[in-house]
Amino acid sequence: MHIDVLTLFPRMLDGFLTESILGKGIEAGRLTVKVHDLRGWTTDKHRTADDRPFGGGAGMVMKPEPVFAAMEQLQSPGCRRIYLTPDGVPLSPALAEGLSRQSHLILLSGHYEGIDQRIRDHIIDMEISIGDYVLTNGSLAAAVLIDALARFIPGVLGEEKSLTHESFNSKLLDFPQYTRPAEFRGMSIPEVLLSGNHDEIEKWRHARQVEKTRQVRPDLLK
Repeated sequence: MHIDVLTLFPRMLDGFLTESILGKGIEAGRLTVKVHDLRGWTTDKHRTADDRPFGGGAGMVMKPEPVFAAMEQLQSPGCRRIYLTPDGVPLSPALAEGLSRQSHLILLSGHYEGIDQRIRDHIIDMEISIGDYVLTNGSLAAAVLIDALARFIPGVLGEEKSLTHESFNSKLLDFPQYTRPAEFRGMSIPEVLLSGNHDEIEKWRHARQVEKTRQVRPDLLK
């Protein structure tokens, strides 16, 4: 898979793309990510990528010219052009897994008060939200989407079975995790985890998942 990211703040993604599991996946060639500065497609000497909104209002709006030019240069047959925005469809494991099967994605990071509607109407295939809140810029949202879908690309995760035990894949939140030492400052781990009885351990974990989900995210149980 190849991912192009269009943003006004490309340096924000430098460390993110080189560290941890994602960095190792890129280094191993499981996916490639190229970050582009949208100002590279501006045509005036000031490299203007935003302007005041028609009709008045606070803030600035990203101009259509550089975005159209960038998309037209980078897009490939069958690629998915995605705009990261709070009013998009919610990101979910199913959506991330589906996108992980694509060969080419172009992610447009929103900034300021948003982007010219003509961009959304004519050169965007999907609009995605990572949550019901507003960020200072969409580069962070693009990073979240990349990390979420990269986990479904074969070979990116060192232990593939970890995908089957993650929160939300089963519509339940995760169970408590413990490691050595078994006793720390008078705090002991549940006895069942020391029993070696894997059936009982699975039952205990499932019960804890249901309990946590009922307390924190009862909507998932519906």
